[in-house]
Amino acid sequence: MAGKPSAPSVQRNREPIAQALAPFMADRRRVLEIGSGTGEHALYFAGLWPHLQWQPSDHADHLTGIEAWRAEEALPNLLPAQALQAALPPAPALALPTGTAPFDAVFSANTLHIMSWAHVQALFAGLPSITVAGAVLAVYGPFNYAGGFTSESNAQFDLWLKARDARSGIRDAEAVQALAAQAGFSAVDDLAMPANNRLLVWRRE
Repeated sequence: MAGKPSAPSVQRNREPIAQALAPFMADRRRVLEIGSGTGEHALYFAGLWPHLQWQPSDHADHLTGIEAWRAEEALPNLLPAQALQAALPPAPALALPTGTAPFDAVFSANTLHIMSWAHVQALFAGLPSITVAGAVLAVYGPFNYAGGFTSESNAQFDLWLKARDARSGIRDAEAVQALAAQAGFSAVDDLAMPANNRLLVWRRE
């Protein structure tokens, strides 16, 4: 089908992410993916884990591409993509359509370094309103530790990000951990991933 966007990075990282994520998804039922992008992660994970209802979401401009993938594969557990963006006060931080059931897992890949820090704060602040107690939160991407880059490639990537948008940039893991704790999520794991990425996992108290 025409109009299907594709990100080469998804082909490289989807299997390592799936391997790391699998133990945390085994007993989940409803997963919200924040920032689904092209929709390829949603397609792959929904196909891999048929016991999950996988809810892709992104900015409204990206939904057409996600829906193109969904229409071609027609997976019964891959739900129609929803428009969702972290919003700054006084708007609700995360607003899904009325009647949307809460989720027992949330996944996001390569989003925090694209967003402004204020929007990252809004995202975490909004998580309690859309998740149930005991929900798993998993975030994949590059992170700094103790204020420093973990690789020269990450340092160069951060320069590229800031040249494109001064509000973006690789986030400090400690600052993100603090946001998660403020939202009621306890750290469960911090897993090393290929290409100097991490998978941070929390569970809602």
